Amino acid sequence: MKEGSGEEQNVAPSVYSHVSRPGSHRYKSAKKGLPFNVMLVGESGLGRTTFLNTLCERVVIPPREAGNCEQAHIAEPMQFKHYTVDMEEDGMKIVLNIIDTPGFGDGIDNENCFTRIQEYIEMQYDSVLAEENRIKRNTKFTDTRIHALLYFITPTGHSLREIDVELMRRLGSRINIIPVVGRSDSLTPRELVLFKQRVMNDIAANGIPIFNFPNSDDDEDEESVEENAELRAMLPFAVVGCEEVINEEGRPVRVRKYPWGVVQVDNDEHSDFDRLRYVLLNSHIADLRDRTQNGLYELYRTEKLSGTNIIAGTAAATNPTAIAPMTAATGSPVVQPPMVPQSHPVVA
Repeated sequence: MKEGSGEEQNVAPSVYSHVSRPGSHRYKSAKKGLPFNVMLVGESGLGRTTFLNTLCERVVIPPREAGNCEQAHIAEPMQFKHYTVDMEEDGMKIVLNIIDTPGFGDGIDNENCFTRIQEYIEMQYDSVLAEENRIKRNTKFTDTRIHALLYFITPTGHSLREIDVELMRRLGSRINIIPVVGRSDSLTPRELVLFKQRVMNDIAANGIPIFNFPNSDDDEDEESVEENAELRAMLPFAVVGCEEVINEEGRPVRVRKYPWGVVQVDNDEHSDFDRLRYVLLNSHIADLRDRTQNGLYELYRTEKLSGTNIIAGTAAATNPTAIAPMTAATGSPVVQPPMVPQSHPVVA
């Protein structure tokens, strides 16, 4: 199901909108727009809808109407909802395909949610694999492989919960997971710093592979290496979404108002949202697509065709972005993905 892109908001541009990495320039010739597929996963109430609307700077998902209060205690089954938004960033046209998962984690037993999401991701790989094996390729084939999964973590202030660990551990070998702290403005600055450290230590202790901004062969310049190190230190991204726009000193600004003050969504001192948006739609869009094609998909393809489970029992050895426990001072080391035989890719 695809829904309309809605009306654009009159908001101030991102402070990073004029900056782009060399890796993203090669896609600027895409006349119809570069397809970029993102999945949003997280429990209800963590701001996925607001995040999407803020990311696209328009109303993609309208506010939900109040349901029947007598059935509020009944958890609805998880759904896959698709939204397509045409965007342009730094002169590059992007066809942003969003897969939202309302209902995830709302039940007592979420085993079915884990299985359905994994099957959905692998189904997209199977579609590409089947197309590669055709004698005559379909010139209008659409590549629906998901390039990034934003996992929204509940801001408990303590550590990861079992549902968080299980979901990311199951999917880490199949998709680029970027952990996000939803509703991060519910924590004080000090609480947020400590919570981020605990989350990353839990990720390392459980051997969870996430997209840890590894340096690629193209990142020979010192600036790119420093940028990746800075982004690794920011994980998980603490985001605040907001669709309210106010006029501040003659320019539109997105803010959340509270009795004690305001939180500016695009202010790096208040939220990591602007930096995450820059990562998704500009600086690392090429890296996420390339790792999906040449790393994650090739590993799945090799496993599928050989009839073996390469990942099982060897997560720490094969995780291309497995990380060691973090501290605020040292950050985490980067492990490059293993090379596997590549097929002739299906060009989106």
